[in-house]
Parts: sequence; structure tokens; C-alpha cells
Amino acid sequence: MIVIVDNGMGNIKSVENASVFLGKKVKVSSSPSDIKKAKKIIFPGVGHFEKAMLELKRRRLLNVLKGTIKDGVPFFGICLGMQLLLDKSQEAPGIKGLGVIKGEVKKFKLKGLIVPHMGWNQISFNKIEDNTEEDTLLNKVKNDSFFYFAHSYYCVPEDKRIITTITNYGIDFVSSFRSKNVWAVQFHPEKSQKLGLKVFNNFLNLA
Repeated sequence: MIVIVDNGMGNIKSVENASVFLGKKVKVSSSPSDIKKAKKIIFPGVGHFEKAMLELKRRRLLNVLKGTIKDGVPFFGICLGMQLLLDKSQEAPGIKGLGVIKGEVKKFKLKGLIVPHMGWNQISFNKIEDNTEEDTLLNKVKNDSFFYFAHSYYCVPEDKRIITTITNYGIDFVSSFRSKNVWAVQFHPEKSQKLGLKVFNNFLNLA
């Protein structure tokens, strides 16, 4: 069973529609038992870091999500779903994230550029010699491809080896990373047309 996590916020319907279009049966759920049984998990997100974490706590999903990730279940975090994987965020001082990925979420502080960063932008593959994991999520996606972004905050993971792509918006920021069974993107594949569908298809077809 492929589960799309329903935390009460996020672009859930678009993600569900993309999955169904690709011929996959998915279940939108906030049930801890459903997530425990999931073979793959997609966590879309649009919203506020603190509100999202409080909602996950209210729905008794914090330990379930961390447990399934620890057990090796493939996990795909999108936008806020990516940010929540880290320890903390400047958007919500004092609020702990899931802590699956060590690092912090920071706010854009840019002169002459509008925040939020919204619209189409390019992703560039991050070349790190000691990163030996193949990024299957971006299989057959070309370097400098355009994806759709909508965010005011960006992830800064401690382990730079997990970074798979970077994007420039006044500064270079992490637009995707992979750590073992965890894949995450800052852009919105569900809004990124054909290339976005390719990314979803890559995840949904993981062995």
C-alpha cells in the first residue's frame, strides 16, 4: 500500500491525482495503522512548520513516521514535507522537527529578490565524490531541468553528502536530497508537469 500522509494541510489532492494518473493505487490517510502498513510513504506539504508538527502530534503520527523511516520504508517528502524531516526551522523557533535528517531550515534573506521564491527554476546535480548512493528519484531527469517552487525557507542539512541537487535564487540552496530510504525535494513535482510526473513515477516504481 502506498500512503499519502494527510496532516490536514498540503497539496494532497494534486499529489493523489498525479499518482492515480500514473496508474498507482494510493491511499490518503492520517491513520497510524495505515502508515505502519505502508510499503511507500509520500508526505506532501504546504503550510507552517509549527502548525504541521503540532498536527502530526495531535494525530499521533510523530513516532509512527520516524519508526517507518527507521525500518527502511521508502519515504518521499515534498516542500514542507522535506523541511519537517530536519531538526528545527527558523519559521518556528523552539519547535522540534522529526529529526530524521540532522540540520536546520533557514529563511531566505535576499536583497532585490521577492520572498517567497515562487515559480519555475532549475535544479543542478550536486557532484560529491564520496556520495555513492544513486539518486533513483531523478532518474532520466536532465541537469538544469526546470521545476516549480513555492517557498520562503530552505533546508541546510549537516551532511552535505546527501545533497543531490542545488538551485540558485540569490544564493545556492538545497533543492533535493537523499539519505538511504529517504528522498526529499523542495520543489513541487505535482505542479511541474511532465518532469514532475517522471519524478513521481520514479518513486512509485521503486522496488
